Amino acid sequence: MAAKDTAPSLEILVRGPEGCFVWNGPPFGNGEPSVKLERVPCSRAKFSEDGSRLLVMKSDFVISIYDCSSFKEIKSFQVPNVLAAVLSPCGTYLQTFQKSSTPQDKNLVLWKIESGDSVYQQFQKNMTKTTWPSIRLSSDEAIACRMATNEIQFFDPKDFSKGIVHRIRVPGVAAVELSMVPGSHVAAFIPESKGVPASVQIFACGKEMQSQPVARRSFFRCDTVQLKWNRGSTGLLAVAQSDVDKTNQSYYGESKLNYLTTNGSHEGLVPLRKEGPIHDVQWSCSGSEFAVVYGFMPASATLFDKKCHPLLELGTGPYNTVRWNPKGKFLCLAGFGNLPGDMAFWDYVDKKQIGTTKAEWSVTSEWSPDGCYFMTATTAPRLQVDNGIKIFHHNGSLYFKKMFDKLYEVEWKPESPDRFGEIAELIKSVDSLKVTETKSQGQGAASKKTAPAQKPAAYRPPQAKAAAAVQAELFGGSSTEQMSKNALKNKKKREKQREKKAAEAGTTAEGSW
Repeated sequence: MAAKDTAPSLEILVRGPEGCFVWNGPPFGNGEPSVKLERVPCSRAKFSEDGSRLLVMKSDFVISIYDCSSFKEIKSFQVPNVLAAVLSPCGTYLQTFQKSSTPQDKNLVLWKIESGDSVYQQFQKNMTKTTWPSIRLSSDEAIACRMATNEIQFFDPKDFSKGIVHRIRVPGVAAVELSMVPGSHVAAFIPESKGVPASVQIFACGKEMQSQPVARRSFFRCDTVQLKWNRGSTGLLAVAQSDVDKTNQSYYGESKLNYLTTNGSHEGLVPLRKEGPIHDVQWSCSGSEFAVVYGFMPASATLFDKKCHPLLELGTGPYNTVRWNPKGKFLCLAGFGNLPGDMAFWDYVDKKQIGTTKAEWSVTSEWSPDGCYFMTATTAPRLQVDNGIKIFHHNGSLYFKKMFDKLYEVEWKPESPDRFGEIAELIKSVDSLKVTETKSQGQGAASKKTAPAQKPAAYRPPQAKAAAAVQAELFGGSSTEQMSKNALKNKKKREKQREKKAAEAGTTAEGSW
């Protein structure tokens, strides 16, 4: 593990209408972030999975690649009619998808960034969220595969010129997910067809082990599926989603959480104690536990081990999001989207809640790579107003806030959590910085002796003031609000008239005697 003094600095990518720029991450020197990369006009920007390269899509179909150690441009590609582009996990390759009119146009291209040469070309009719990126590589880029009609094709990542080196026959396959660390297995989803139930199947990536799936789970009432591998490639969580709930309990359809292991020890549903949809599920960084937010509102949240045994109940609340700290010690439960933005921070090691707060209208949220900060952002086009960034400490206390007229994208630069020190030591260092800042603020406040600010009075509309005055005149008593000059003049006039009438009545009574 890297020592604390050699740990990398945190960095944040921010993209707005004028382009993207990179901030130095917290802790900030003077309360404001400094700029690491000046603004670059672009329509899209994205880090590679390991944070070594930055992809920037500029105008005129130009794609620039930056080295994140210096943030200098190292390569530029001119790709006409490009619709999408993505970096490989280690930043070795650039994959692009271009608009094509004929099958003769090989519109899916894989480029070697170092040389700038095209190493593989293929025609692809269309691109969807399920099929992009078309060529999937494991986190160490040791395995490369692509989903085709009724099969999964494998390549040699060191030499794509060999073409397809072997195949797995999977009739009806509609989605695949390659395990990332290590890339030892691939999961395939086959939709329901002609009375045959849908299924999720796991295959080993080794050429000699691909004839039969090592694990399989079948289920009815499934239109789409989310596949989530753990670190270590030993377990797969599959969220099966149906567009229609035949029990009529939910307008948004129904969902089930399935769990499969590569050694065949478990293939079935995760035992949840409450009915309702699966809102979110995430593995811990160790790959030994996973957290689930599920059920009708107020939703429940539970932590499970690799054998699907409950480890910790996190209670219920207006939650639909879970984010696990990269160091595995903390996690955040939140309710974003159409929920009010409540956030609850938990210490998994000590099994206790350490703080709560709110981040209304948040669209994205994620922990920093060192596990000390949690960032939320309100971005367009999901929300066109109140765009901004909030950064919280690990316990939910607000550290930084900045608003933007328009904000499209915000993300931490990826770093391996192992490059940072122990989370307890990192938190102590952050807390010491907070104490120093508090002391300096306190000394500055002591030098300026100012009178305490008067507590503002509650707002009352003008008609309420007039009503109070009229009520006091009609029914007696004093109004709590100061009367106007005209009202006071009229009051004195009426009092004099009453005194005059009383005096006249007394004089008449004396004369009758």
